[in-house]
Amino acid sequence: MQQGTALVTGASAGIGAELARQFAERGHDVVLVARREAKLRQAADTYEARFGVDAHVVAQDLATREGRAALYEEVTERGIEVDYLVNNVGVGTQGHFLDIPVDDELQQVELNVATPTHLTKLFGRGMRERGHGGVLNVASTAAFQPGPFMAVYYASKSYALSLSEALHEEFADDGVTVTALCPGPVETEFQARADNEDAPIGDPDAGLMRWQAVDDVAEAGIAGLEKGKAVVVPGIEYKLLSILTRLLPRSVTRRLAADLNH
Repeated sequence: MQQGTALVTGASAGIGAELARQFAERGHDVVLVARREAKLRQAADTYEARFGVDAHVVAQDLATREGRAALYEEVTERGIEVDYLVNNVGVGTQGHFLDIPVDDELQQVELNVATPTHLTKLFGRGMRERGHGGVLNVASTAAFQPGPFMAVYYASKSYALSLSEALHEEFADDGVTVTALCPGPVETEFQARADNEDAPIGDPDAGLMRWQAVDDVAEAGIAGLEKGKAVVVPGIEYKLLSILTRLLPRSVTRRLAADLNH
């Protein structure tokens, strides 16, 4: 990848924080976006001191159209050209679909579906005009099958995967790469925020599959973007799982997912 600026959403914790750190370590300036300004500023100071890059902070709630437009306007007004967009921010919910508050589900759709769509349109135009750039959408192995008891989350990640693959082809002649990163369960605060620690999929001690280290996942995502891959599934076991879910009947995969999530 050419040296340039990477904008990372959800950069205050988890995969987003590690992606931002690794971009900075590689010499890229970074724009850190999340709601928690204090954590972003602490990270920005660290990246500038350790890696000698410029680290910009934008505290913004991306769950609304207005918030996403405000992010773009602020970045533009500061004169920052975004060469790499990392759509990482996202949330999950777990439980019976009818028991989960509708506001929680709709916010999930805004963050997991509307936000990457909107931001890719806003920042992708500049990439096309300059003839280079990249978009990394953080999806999940959840994208490969329906997920009862996490129905909206799984559906949103399927959307992210489908969107990424489609745009990978659309942008091919524009010099812009689009990559979907599809990890399995990762050691972050996501499970607690999704309230699924009591389900097998949210319990690292259940022994079902190896939980993945966040630094390995981030490294795989950036490497895949550098190589121009459409889809990156870190870890050999999860690569095999992604293939298996496409070979098995849908009735089987959704039953298995239900058992994991309930």
